[in-house]
Amino acid sequence: MAQTATRLRERLAAPGILIVPGVYDAVGAKLVERAGFDCVYLTGAGVSMATMGMPDIGLASFAEVLNRLGVIADSTELPVIADGDTGYGGVLNVVRTVKEFERYGAAGIQLEDQVFPKRCGHEAKRRCVPADEMVGKIGAALDARTSDDFVVIARTDARMSEGIDAALERALAYEAAGADVVFLESPESTDEMRRFCATMTTPTMSNMVEGGRTPLLSRAELEEIGYSLAIFPNSILRLVTRQVERFLAHFHETGETASLLGEMYSHKELFDLFDFPQWAELEDKYVASA
Repeated sequence: MAQTATRLRERLAAPGILIVPGVYDAVGAKLVERAGFDCVYLTGAGVSMATMGMPDIGLASFAEVLNRLGVIADSTELPVIADGDTGYGGVLNVVRTVKEFERYGAAGIQLEDQVFPKRCGHEAKRRCVPADEMVGKIGAALDARTSDDFVVIARTDARMSEGIDAALERALAYEAAGADVVFLESPESTDEMRRFCATMTTPTMSNMVEGGRTPLLSRAELEEIGYSLAIFPNSILRLVTRQVERFLAHFHETGETASLLGEMYSHKELFDLFDFPQWAELEDKYVASA
């Protein structure tokens, strides 16, 4: 969607850091929009865990993520940044991934330099492809996009396996290759985060993972360090999981839900979230004219 890609690019160029919650379904996307955020992030880890019942170890296929992207992009007016993992293969796979992600409604894509199958960026045993291979993927992604506003985010996972110096060298190479945003995954201190942002001239991205390897910072702290963009990819999933666990324990013990009505959406509120009044009005329009 060229229009949402333009809006994303304009927002990245505007003052202030862009904070982007991660979602894995249409409910999350609609609630992020209702809350007033400017963008939504399709989390590959969340899709793998919440919709497939599998950890974030590269098991979600291109088709599965693409299908979920289409649902989420259709459910919100917000620009969607989609997690494209490694691009699902070599440079030709990256070409197809970018073309299809853009066609299915993404405003931007995140691509990483891990060896396939990838792992969560805050887990051990991550290995990276040679830097020049990732540079080729970035070039393929830039050439494949239909709109020049479509945002290509290049991520390096080299910090843990190769050290911060090597990770910064990769980040500079990805910047030189033309990436719109550069993302150094899992820096392990605020000093490393500052060093990364000071090194780059392109916009930089941070990944806030509760309980992960990187210090968990606020919007103000991330902006002060120098980040242009920060994703909180699985905050919603973590919170939902804990709350549902508590609800089910209560429900199993008491056998009732009435005492929790104040913590739930009502029937009407839930239907209204998904635009039921507009659908009902549309149906009445055509039924009346039949």
